[in-house]
Amino acid sequence: MKKIVITGVAGFIGYHLTKKLLAAGNIVIGIDNLSPYYDVRLKEARLEELLTYPGFTFYLNDICEIDVLVKDFPDVTHVVHLAAQAGVRYCAEKPFEYVHSNLKGQVHVLEACRQWKSLQHFIYASSSSVYGGNLKQPFSVQDPVDKPLSLYAATKRSAELMGYAYWHGFGIPCTGLRFFTVYGPWGRPDMAIFQFLKAMKEGKELTVYNGGDMWRSFTYIDDVIDGVMACIDLKPDQQYQLFNLGGATCHSVCEVIELLEELTGLQAKKHFEPYLVMDVPRTVADLTESLDQLGFTPKVSLKEGLGRFIRWYDTFYG
Repeated sequence: MKKIVITGVAGFIGYHLTKKLLAAGNIVIGIDNLSPYYDVRLKEARLEELLTYPGFTFYLNDICEIDVLVKDFPDVTHVVHLAAQAGVRYCAEKPFEYVHSNLKGQVHVLEACRQWKSLQHFIYASSSSVYGGNLKQPFSVQDPVDKPLSLYAATKRSAELMGYAYWHGFGIPCTGLRFFTVYGPWGRPDMAIFQFLKAMKEGKELTVYNGGDMWRSFTYIDDVIDGVMACIDLKPDQQYQLFNLGGATCHSVCEVIELLEELTGLQAKKHFEPYLVMDVPRTVADLTESLDQLGFTPKVSLKEGLGRFIRWYDTFYG
């Protein structure tokens, strides 16, 4: 049995990961500030379900207040740091939110890890956005990542460097996971797939950038959770590691819309906007290291995953 701290526990990935860990008999201490970045009612609904598990303890705190957990739970074995200010476009409106959560927050979590002498592994969320405008594809964790296209990407890369510094300086076993466009039930309302389906259900226009010629390694939530679980079970030999967790294939935004139309029987009303300079035009994940060390193999196709998401959406929103 592990005793695991999960930050951002009421978030999309945090919720799914916590459910899986609790079902396996682990103890989870969750922390979340229930940020109003998107509908707090969705976060509260996730949290309400998690609170039904006897092995779950929740702290309503900002990530920069994580030191309260150190006093109450001195024997933590793992930390999975998922709390962050997300969103590529939002960073142009609220840049200091990203500095607070993604930079200052990372340091606070790392400092807490220094105090947990029982800690076996620190795992944190990075992002495929760190690859910026790299032309070489698929994106490998061995590739240079020194040209971020947005402040969000820059903060995620900075968090990776902080992780390396704390591994090198203090010996904290540290692993960063670069997530590629995660979607599925209980997903984030600011993500394109969620926004597309919502607009179609309401008969409104979909905002589509660059004519829909944007490509992503869309990754179903269950596949991502399998990868994170494998990473938690990994026994790092005091080294710093990075892994890509992405879908097996790359799809365009146009393909996503066509599949949503097919699966719902609805016609999308598209409103086209020009390409945004902060957006990465194409993300493709090289999964070599993830397969070799984590056994990570994405299983859910885009069509199957979208079908599951639609069924959840219809149930949750009635």
